[in-house]
Amino acid sequence: MLVAFIVVTVIAIVLNAAEAVANFARIPFVKANAAAVGVPESWLPALGVAKGAGALGLAAGLAGLQPVGIAAAAGLVLFFVCALIAHIRAKVYYNIAGPLLFLGFSIAALALMIAH
Repeated sequence: MLVAFIVVTVIAIVLNAAEAVANFARIPFVKANAAAVGVPESWLPALGVAKGAGALGLAAGLAGLQPVGIAAAAGLVLFFVCALIAHIRAKVYYNIAGPLLFLGFSIAALALMIAH
C-alpha cells in the first residue's frame, strides 16, 4: 500500500506541476483547450496557481503533512470535476481524456492519502 501511495502521489504531483508550468507559459495546446471550452486565456495563470498549489500540497502530504495532502487532493478532485463539466457543457469530447486522467490520479491520491 505504501508503494502505491508513493507512486500515485508522485505521478499526480508531476502531472499537476507540469500542467501548472504549461498554464503559466501559455503553451499553445493549453490555450487551445481553454478556448475550446470557453475559458478565457486570462484565467490561465490562476488555473496554473491552482494546479501548482495542488502539486505542492500533495508533496506536503507525501512528506508527512497528511491533512495538507488530503486538502490538496480534494481540491484537485473538485478542480478536475469542474474541468469535466466545462468539457461536457461545451460538448468538447475530443480532448476529455486529459481531465479524466488528472481526475483519476487525483481521486486515487486522495483515497491513498486518507488510507495512509
